[in-house]
Amino acid sequence: MNRIVAFALGFMVSCAPVPQDPPPSRAVALSSVMPPMRVFNTSYIAPAARSNTEIAQDFLDLSFRMESGRAVPRLTRFEGPITVRATGQTNPTMIRDLSDLLVRLRNETGIDITLVPANQPAAITVQAVPRATMQAAVPRAACFVVPRLTSWDDFKIARRTPQVDWTTLTRRDRAAIFIPSDVAPQEIRDCLHEELAQALGPLNDLYRLPDSVFNDDNIHTVLTSFDMLVLRTFYAPELRNGMSRGEAAIRLPAILARLNPAGQRVPGQPLNDTSRDWIEAIETALASGATPSRRRQAAQQAIALGRAFGWTGAREGFAHYAFGRLQVGNNPAAALAAFNAADAAYGASSSTQIHAAHIAVQQSAFALAAGDAETTIRLTNATMNVAEQHQNAALLSTLMMFKAAALEMRGDIAQAESLRLDSLGWARYGFGSDANVQARLDEIAALRPF
Repeated sequence: MNRIVAFALGFMVSCAPVPQDPPPSRAVALSSVMPPMRVFNTSYIAPAARSNTEIAQDFLDLSFRMESGRAVPRLTRFEGPITVRATGQTNPTMIRDLSDLLVRLRNETGIDITLVPANQPAAITVQAVPRATMQAAVPRAACFVVPRLTSWDDFKIARRTPQVDWTTLTRRDRAAIFIPSDVAPQEIRDCLHEELAQALGPLNDLYRLPDSVFNDDNIHTVLTSFDMLVLRTFYAPELRNGMSRGEAAIRLPAILARLNPAGQRVPGQPLNDTSRDWIEAIETALASGATPSRRRQAAQQAIALGRAFGWTGAREGFAHYAFGRLQVGNNPAAALAAFNAADAAYGASSSTQIHAAHIAVQQSAFALAAGDAETTIRLTNATMNVAEQHQNAALLSTLMMFKAAALEMRGDIAQAESLRLDSLGWARYGFGSDANVQARLDEIAALRPF
């Protein structure tokens, strides 16, 4: 069990960590001819399945608060057709993913948004810059969006001024999105989805949401049907720039009844807001600056607070998930118990299937290390389709690699080799460089018992 490592697929990092050194007899080498990168075309996006009463409350909390808790005094949005351009160190995969996202936005939200050449002015500029450059300026941000600007040079001048304060806007005319240029294609795509959604609409994230990228747990990697409904509502003709929270609240029931009639028939189960002390505990647990023991204590505090508030679902599962990952190198038995608790929380609802798939990776690590090939195969079989439906190539390829290792351990060598080769195309999209793909293979190979 000392060989167990926490597999980073969600909230901590987006690419594979530095590999463990596996015994040579169990190392798995990349194919001499790597398969081409695999990319997603279309996938099934489940429709929003919650009541309009819940969704209205979510809309208000997303739209009229910042992530820090500061109030947003008025609704602001773009008016008329919206243009987007991509500048900086772009690449064809990024442009393809951005174009696909704009197609979805036009089709699913009705927003008139189009891509224009990089040398033309645009309402929204997406600029790709090296990760080190970004994090030197904003250390904790994987990517971010700011109002009123059009370039990284503008941001370096204005970043500590009211010019980039969203709460001072009366309408949106310009915004700049900054994404890392030198990370895995999936990480770039994930940034495009989240930051473009915030450039257009809500600026807040809510931990209580099980079905949205507007959630700091980073479980969802592409915009969901809930997110598209929120953006469609944001640009409904009944709303306008300058509206207060109260004015928007009066109009929301009729808007949602028109846009989401199925939500009128679902019983409302509004969830209480997430307390700042829970958020601070989770942030401490996830932050690298605190000591390992302090981080574990913070995760335990989040679990205790959630129990006190009676929370279930996404928040309960995420607190256990965070605690489990922090215990992997410290107390493997406690880690597995935490992952099982997270699985139970996520497994109680169909809206958290992708969350449960992340837990299956951690459970598979324990099963493989214990020499339990059948449990590893069962866990991966149950979740690979979910990962593919949610367009998470890093998660999908990792599950495939685990299953391949279990098949190999069972003696199904040909099937294992075929599945592992198939996983590499997804891994190239999910993890980027061959070195990162090899790191993930090595981590999994190192788990197998002698």
